[in-house]
Amino acid sequence: MEETNFFDKVYQVAREIPYGRVTSYGAIAKYLGAARSARMVGWAMNNSSAKDVPAHRVVNRTGVLTGKHHFDGTNLMQQLLENEGVKVKDNQIVDFQKHFWDPAKEL
Repeated sequence: MEETNFFDKVYQVAREIPYGRVTSYGAIAKYLGAARSARMVGWAMNNSSAKDVPAHRVVNRTGVLTGKHHFDGTNLMQQLLENEGVKVKDNQIVDFQKHFWDPAKEL
């Protein structure tokens, strides 16, 4: 039951990420008071496809699209981000800090 509650909290935060912005697994974990649970946030994102969660906006701490293999299609995660104006090169967000959204500061 605890895992489901944590996952639901992750989904609530992810739904707040604005269009054209990204955050990291660790930033979400830290915001939820579980700073060492970035991997758990990643697992939540892996299971979010049917929950109306913009999981494509969650990347690793350096802006790498580490969750891209959980999206249908070869480059769907990158395509979704680029459709929002986020440039990606070699599976990494260009100018990551410009696009970074920190839930601790924004929520």
